[in-house]
Amino acid sequence: MQTQVNLSEIGRLIDGHLENPSSILGPHPVEYRGERAVAVRSFLPNAQAAWVIDRASGTRRPMRKLHPAGFYEAICEGVVDAGRSTHHDAATSIDHATYRIQMADKTGKVVDIADPYAVPSIMSDYDRYLLGEGKHYRLYDTLGAQLRTVGDSDGVNFAVWAPNARVVQVVGDFNGWDGRAHVAKLDQSVGIWELFIPGVKAGQKYKFRILDQHGQWVDKTDPVGFAAELPPLTASIVSDLGNYQWADNDWMESRSEMDPMHVPMNVYECHLGSWQKGPGRTHGWLDYRDLAHRLADYCRRMNFTHVELLPITEHPFTGSWGYQTVGYFAPTSRHGSPEDFMYFVDYLHQHNIGVIVDWVPAHFPKDGHGLRRFDGSALYEHADPRQGEHPDWGTMIFNFGRNEVRNFLVANALFWLEKYHIDGLRVDAVASMLYLDYSREAGEWIPNQYGGRENLEAIEFLREFNVAVHEHHPGVVTVAEESTAWPGVSRPVYDGGLGFTYKWNMGWMNDTLAYMHREPVHRGHHQNDLTFSMIYAFTENFMLPLSHDEVVHGKGALLSQMTGDMWQKFANLRLLYSYMWTHPGKKLLFMGGELGQWNEWNHDDGPDWLLLDFESHRGIQELIADLNRVVLENPALYELDFSSEGFEWVDCMNWEESTLVYLRKGLEGSEPLLICANFTPVVRHDYRVGVDKAGFWKEIFNSDSDRYGGSNVGNYPGAKTTGQAHHGRTDSIQVTLPPLGVTIFRREEA
Repeated sequence: MQTQVNLSEIGRLIDGHLENPSSILGPHPVEYRGERAVAVRSFLPNAQAAWVIDRASGTRRPMRKLHPAGFYEAICEGVVDAGRSTHHDAATSIDHATYRIQMADKTGKVVDIADPYAVPSIMSDYDRYLLGEGKHYRLYDTLGAQLRTVGDSDGVNFAVWAPNARVVQVVGDFNGWDGRAHVAKLDQSVGIWELFIPGVKAGQKYKFRILDQHGQWVDKTDPVGFAAELPPLTASIVSDLGNYQWADNDWMESRSEMDPMHVPMNVYECHLGSWQKGPGRTHGWLDYRDLAHRLADYCRRMNFTHVELLPITEHPFTGSWGYQTVGYFAPTSRHGSPEDFMYFVDYLHQHNIGVIVDWVPAHFPKDGHGLRRFDGSALYEHADPRQGEHPDWGTMIFNFGRNEVRNFLVANALFWLEKYHIDGLRVDAVASMLYLDYSREAGEWIPNQYGGRENLEAIEFLREFNVAVHEHHPGVVTVAEESTAWPGVSRPVYDGGLGFTYKWNMGWMNDTLAYMHREPVHRGHHQNDLTFSMIYAFTENFMLPLSHDEVVHGKGALLSQMTGDMWQKFANLRLLYSYMWTHPGKKLLFMGGELGQWNEWNHDDGPDWLLLDFESHRGIQELIADLNRVVLENPALYELDFSSEGFEWVDCMNWEESTLVYLRKGLEGSEPLLICANFTPVVRHDYRVGVDKAGFWKEIFNSDSDRYGGSNVGNYPGAKTTGQAHHGRTDSIQVTLPPLGVTIFRREEA
């Protein structure tokens, strides 16, 4: 039939190849019978009839079906300039912002919808400016699937960054996964495709179907999707993140005033998928709400202050433990919905447990529905594999030099803090980001502009990330897993550092475990493995990790790594933990370590809770609970973790007997603690220790207590000073050092 639309354009629209559907769909000014008018056009493949309804007057104009595939048009006479009427005849006037499309589907059901191609963009000019600058830190309020009301039409605004795509369709269960009727509009200034689709509701599934720059169609998960299907399914799910009623105001207010330098932090690292299982559930996965109650109760009983979760972002392969993220804005559906995860965080906060999550900006997987070659181009990653691929992990590396990529990641970090009240982000694999030659041979990497190996763009990204987090969310901590001697990881950006709150002390971990693997008879020759950490202990704000990485890939569990017979293995593990908890630095222990797990961690099985049927394993658990309590009750063990004023050697030179004696100190008014450690199975009787203050030194902790499965050798209730100078100090006490044990003393006034 007669129309002013080019028929070839109609054909390209119907087969899904029209790059700019707004050129023919929606309201358009036309000449009709010598007068100016407006043509309203829609592609409604599921309609058998359609009308244009003027909301103000109720005028109902039938639409002509110009193509049997479902291309409709109505000429609205007396209307000009896309909806500005030249007269006041309500029967013949129409406004593009106030009309609706009415359609009768093939079953005869009549529905009213807003015209997606007559809806203005959700983006303001300021949004476009910030996106172009790479500083739109709330892009999650603009991109993705945003629930939106236009006039009296409820629906969802879909927006995705894909500047090199030829066509972007929105497909989902709301259109039978046929995107021809929902081709997005391109804003060329920012490379974002956008479309409002009326009638779409929370809970519906969708993807972006992209005709990439090579002419290939590919279905992609929404990079800013708030929820996703349970893997192996891959669709995103429309979600409303604004309905949950938080009840953690007290926690959030106190957190904003917290100084992370001077607070206790005993962190329980946990993989939610395997920590505990539930019979009758998919793969035994518990939901977030059930996990919240179990984990809060457990952490309170064990005196942990925080949990750190292995990545909870959506990931296709369970065996990656979450470190190969696809859905950066979606908590994994393995344990429930976004609201369920909000409840998880909220409940832990109400029970005074902080929540840290692992965050993975270092790399992303190659899965076809993910970020790789998103619009056919290397959009999020580097095109050159020498920069864009991890040779060890088979994953892609973000292009940190691109404004939009840095913006995506920084906004993602802030998203978890804003929408989910997360208390900290532990950044995985920082070393792989800092070095261009990380795990690469000569010729396999590209130097920076100065010829060096430092990844200058990644450095600037990490600084921007840390500044944004600390500026927008005071009290939130950022933690770097950085395994090299890169200087200033936890120093402020204004002082030349990377800006992290804490850095994992991988050197302490490696040296200490190497020492503990040795037979006690040989340890005296390796005393420096223990004392070396104090040479650099205050160059960074360190967290001491015994993480999941130390109990996988054939290393065995910590208990099985200990040397000696059965008794010595347990004693050595108690010794390791006690030494760790009294060493400067915040503490982190991976789940199962507190049980004295024998087998290394398996993500399908998790901790062997049945071990608690045995007294020796219950003793390890009680030891961890008591060490955490001792930290909480004694500011000397946390107030000056990052200052040399908080630590003092009493004797580190007795390598023949493999003993260490040191003081931990807090701020003024805090009573110092005296720690004595014996790294051999030989009891040291009448062991003289120098002290500065006369009086009674109470033994407040002994790792050899029979409460923990030890031999109960110790000094209960403590020791009085003798008036004899020792260790260069004015007084001393004589104590018994238990075998493979640590004792802690605190001076009492009486």
